[in-house]
Amino acid sequence: MKRRSAASSEPPELVLFIDRSLGKHKVADALRAAGALVEIHDNHFPPDAKDADWLPVIGGKRWILLTKDDRIRYREHERKSLLDSGVRSFVLTNRNLSGDEMAALFVQNLPKMTRIARRERGAFIAAVTWTGVRVVVPGA
Repeated sequence: MKRRSAASSEPPELVLFIDRSLGKHKVADALRAAGALVEIHDNHFPPDAKDADWLPVIGGKRWILLTKDDRIRYREHERKSLLDSGVRSFVLTNRNLSGDEMAALFVQNLPKMTRIARRERGAFIAAVTWTGVRVVVPGA
């Protein structure tokens, strides 16, 4: 019987994908300073790329979407597209935050977001608030 190496027992590194709604710098820089691996929408896709074009790509890479498009969970077509693409997502529920406030909120909740992302194997939508993080749309 083969023994598993120590490296294979390590969980895969999580990559956070910053949606264009969050900007390019403040949120990404704060999360990187907190030790997270971060990818920015505009570094991979045109700024006007449709969600249907990039959601399957990030879902296939198992990247975790961060966005402030809280209405996505209520718009059936967009919610279905996200879940069908296998995307695990964290959504700010307060859309009226400054860049610094969004960054602080994600950094504050990063440990809980990491636990949820490691626990949930399928797609989901989780709400991120000042009081915590909770899965609001479980995936299939």
